[in-house]
Amino acid sequence: MNNKQHNQESQQQYSSVEDRVYAAGRKVRNPNLPYKSPGLATLLSLFPGLGQAYVGYYQLGFTYVMVMALTILILSHDVMAPFFGPMLAFFWIFNLIDANRRAANYNRVLDGLEGGDTPPDFEMPKVSGNKPVGILLVIAGILILLDLNFDVSLEWIESWWPVGLIGLGGWLVFKGRQ
Repeated sequence: MNNKQHNQESQQQYSSVEDRVYAAGRKVRNPNLPYKSPGLATLLSLFPGLGQAYVGYYQLGFTYVMVMALTILILSHDVMAPFFGPMLAFFWIFNLIDANRRAANYNRVLDGLEGGDTPPDFEMPKVSGNKPVGILLVIAGILILLDLNFDVSLEWIESWWPVGLIGLGGWLVFKGRQ
């Protein structure tokens, strides 16, 4: 059998483009999932994490916001500025590139052109419990309430905040060993 006959038989075997795409090992684009604009994702990422959330990576977007906020908080202390200043600039540029790349990759995956993961059907993140974060938020809320309403000074936090980093690092090491 020559190539021409083989091609004619294979075209007759599949009735639609979708069948040929499935036979080629690609998935067919789900018409219910819209394309994401890489340009818009980049523009939204001028506010770090917003472009990632636009593409559907909500948790990653929230993580980027927290990294940015923590870096700015650390930069408010002049001692750390020489190290964290360039890191902040690098992270901001990385954030823009990452949002653009994720949007473009998402579109390629929708078309079945590349393997990869996409956010699962763009559902809003489900609310689930996270005990350490919950405890941290309760403590932060109590401290701020005491400062605002009962004139309890929070100046001690300025010199003791690295203890929080040590605790977080210890918890991550403990969880990693389990």
